[in-house]
Amino acid sequence: MNSPDFRDALVAYIREQAKPVDKFSHQPRLYALTREVGAGQSYDDDIVFAAVWLHDLGVFIGHRPEEPEALAKWDCVAYAMKQTPDVLEGIGFPAEKIPAVVEAIRTHQPHENPATVEGIILRDADILEQLGAVTVLRTVCKIGRDTRFHIFPDALRVLRKNVEFLPAQLKLPTARKLAEPRVKVLREFLAAAEAEGCATE
Repeated sequence: MNSPDFRDALVAYIREQAKPVDKFSHQPRLYALTREVGAGQSYDDDIVFAAVWLHDLGVFIGHRPEEPEALAKWDCVAYAMKQTPDVLEGIGFPAEKIPAVVEAIRTHQPHENPATVEGIILRDADILEQLGAVTVLRTVCKIGRDTRFHIFPDALRVLRKNVEFLPAQLKLPTARKLAEPRVKVLREFLAAAEAEGCATE
């Protein structure tokens, strides 16, 4: 599929803004997941694409506060919603689609209940990124550099919550099917970590 100029510009923008650099890999992986999750659905892929690439803008260094107290109160979703229109207007994204992008970003977290198919696809795909081997990598790399993760058990608590809570939040049958092997992998990892003494420190 040929990318309109705004797609290339958006990828280039996030590649520049994503700090630490490992934050960048989430977006292309997430977009690929939306294509799988959205299979058989009628939706606007431009909206999903833009929401994928901008939904985490507020977690990047340079966009979020660095002071621990301010960071603890930081609303990264509200920040992304606020910045998205200016970013999209600046790269020539269709103006009439911008409100739908902002809405998909608003409802992308597991506790939300999106009302649009684009929002559902984004949310389901983002939940899948919090399951399986990829969530182990994404979580463990935060130990020592994120105020929530000081030692291994901090990360394991989050991973355990993910595997117990998130699969039931998925809305689309395609996403539930994709979750099955990821849940298996994550459960096996948690069992192994506990057996090897990593759950208590």
